Amino acid sequence: MKLGLTAIALAALLSSSPFLSPAALAQEQQPAVPDAPTPQAPKPLSSDASGPITPGKGAGELPSGPSSSSNPAAQQQPASSSVAPSSQGKDLFQTAPPETPAPGQGASAIPKIVLNTTAVEVPVTVKDSKGKLVAGLTWRDFKVFENKTREPISFFTTDSFPLSIAFVIDQSLTSDVMAKVNNSLGAIQGALTPYDEAAVFTYGHMTQERTGFTGAQSARLPAVLALAKETGSDMLVPINGGPLSSACSITQNGNCVDPNLQQGGSAGGGTWTMIPKEIHTLNDAILAAAKELSTRPQGRRRVIFVISDGKEYGSKATFKEVRRYLETNKIAVYGTLVGDSARWGEGYISRTIHIPFEMNDNLLAKYILATGGAPDFEKGTDGIEKSYAKIAEEARNQYTLVYYSHQPIIDGKFRTIEVRLERSGFEVSAKEGYYPSAQDSR
Repeated sequence: MKLGLTAIALAALLSSSPFLSPAALAQEQQPAVPDAPTPQAPKPLSSDASGPITPGKGAGELPSGPSSSSNPAAQQQPASSSVAPSSQGKDLFQTAPPETPAPGQGASAIPKIVLNTTAVEVPVTVKDSKGKLVAGLTWRDFKVFENKTREPISFFTTDSFPLSIAFVIDQSLTSDVMAKVNNSLGAIQGALTPYDEAAVFTYGHMTQERTGFTGAQSARLPAVLALAKETGSDMLVPINGGPLSSACSITQNGNCVDPNLQQGGSAGGGTWTMIPKEIHTLNDAILAAAKELSTRPQGRRRVIFVISDGKEYGSKATFKEVRRYLETNKIAVYGTLVGDSARWGEGYISRTIHIPFEMNDNLLAKYILATGGAPDFEKGTDGIEKSYAKIAEEARNQYTLVYYSHQPIIDGKFRTIEVRLERSGFEVSAKEGYYPSAQDSR
């Protein structure tokens, strides 16, 4: 009996003890989980929203007809916010175009800043006695004179510039020289970099633009160069004496009606014969290429590369007009002289001696000298191919000198430029001068 009372007392003591079992302790610490909310019915639309709801327009009136009640679910669609759907549509979607600001307001009111400058950029090429480019010179080695007055050099760099180069191919060459030029055209693209751009022009009796400026490494350039190939022409010896001199079968008043019918392509009659003139529109071709080059952006070398024998006759443009355009737009002319002009001695004589009223035998050399370019005289196909890479390297890697002219900003007068090198034994090539341009003064 005492043992039973003792067990009951012990059980009562344990039940009143602060030490609880783990299960009871976890159940006592867990917070109570509230009941889930009771599903509520959707609130009806506000009183000012009537009709169907159109995205971007809000609620509107029901259209007339039986279709107005065909979509009852749209009428029970709950509102997404406290703002009426009609006002949301006006805020999100603008129905009227913006008004143009009055003069003097908005973006047009920003002042335009114009800064006039007289900076003149002069690319310079320096070669040694073997014709190789000379590197390592500094600005202290150069002196620049404008109109015989020394100008201090304000900027100097030896960085390479990307080329905007217009190729001008002479198609009035003789057939044997034209064949060599045709075989060499495939090497043009190899002389250019991906940063360069090129255009192609051809000329004979007239000038033709084969393509405007395109990427130098694009597939378009070799395709256009392939189409620019020509067979050339050989002038027959005109018959101007002897029993065959009157071989014109169709005459009028003693003269040939069609000079092409007479042997040698000469014109005349039974008593006299006129030797035909050769047509080489070199001036017109260079001018067409220069006009295309003048549209290229600043920061690129503007170059015209002429592949020709340098002959000129029959152009509408004169040498003075084309030269002025080149010197105004910072364009340099380079050339590979082929044919008769590439012969030793003869090329020099033809570009220094000119008989009045006769064809210019080598006018290309004068363009090169005036604009600071470089010529290359080649007779074979291999030499012509190498000249492309040689001249492109010279045009890209030049010393660039910049000075500020003491002359007025724009006066329309030609200004001479002379670049001297303090070191001896080197050949310096630079443009002879320039015409100030309003485009460069802003």
